[in-house]
Amino acid sequence: MLNKLLMGAAALSLAASMAFGAQGVKFYVGDGDKEKEYMSMVNEKINSIGFVLSDPHERINDAYKTKYGGTNLDNLGFFSVMKDADVGPLLLKEPALGGFSPFNLHVYKKQGENKTYVGHVTPETMLDITGVKDADVRAKFIATFPALDAMIEKEIGSKVQYTEYSALPAKPMMTFELPIERGASLETAIADFQGKFEETFEGNQYIIAGYKDIKASMTDANIEFGRFDAYWVYSLCHFKFSEGIFNQGRPDAGAFAPCSMYMYIEKGSNKIMIGMPRLATWTAVMGIKDQKMVDSINALDVEITKIMKELGAKEL
Repeated sequence: MLNKLLMGAAALSLAASMAFGAQGVKFYVGDGDKEKEYMSMVNEKINSIGFVLSDPHERINDAYKTKYGGTNLDNLGFFSVMKDADVGPLLLKEPALGGFSPFNLHVYKKQGENKTYVGHVTPETMLDITGVKDADVRAKFIATFPALDAMIEKEIGSKVQYTEYSALPAKPMMTFELPIERGASLETAIADFQGKFEETFEGNQYIIAGYKDIKASMTDANIEFGRFDAYWVYSLCHFKFSEGIFNQGRPDAGAFAPCSMYMYIEKGSNKIMIGMPRLATWTAVMGIKDQKMVDSINALDVEITKIMKELGAKEL
């Protein structure tokens, strides 16, 4: 009965979003500087509700100040989290959910404003961007968030602020397939590709801000994941691009950063399937109007696609 109710709620939520617009990003707002409370939450408490923290990036604002001579922020942090035990099995049905697995539990505080914001892209929007249609998967993914939101409310503050949007881009995901020579060792073939991938993106001034081996995590947790011979997620960041958005008036857009690019090889396949949310979703969901920001977002979508093609990937 509970499962049916969850599925019905997910379907109703999707229908409401389509009819009336959608809540894209949810922030809890706390009075004052909540950095200590936030760090205690992600480092000491979040695992008690099943979330796994990987690749934390705290106080990016300090790096902006060092590199660019100033900052408009007292705090800006990207903390990739995922409820491994619950979300891992969902990837078996909907592997594109890796576009937000893990996702950023975002924190920021503006200079001159005595408030701290902690939040994330709403699960419904994550599902819509990644194109997840399966009602059971949608319901189960959405059901992982109430415990997290309750913890944020308790630790940070009860005031909630939403960013609403009317529509996503026509094609919110960029997807690719890339042939791979498995040879005698799939592990060697994957390592060769990953080395080339990382070198190429870093050569184009991107930062590999994170890496999560989902297949290994599932294996270590004794969770069945046999559909895939391999499944991993990269977190990508472009520092100069990010400074031009987050440090120039739109730190809230950092909820989408860093970008999660998932890659998987189905059992026995000789192709790597690849996907990532387009940065154009930032413009749509966050309502970004500044033309310089919009142009830089569009340019990165074009550039990432170009780099992937240079690596031998075919755009789907």
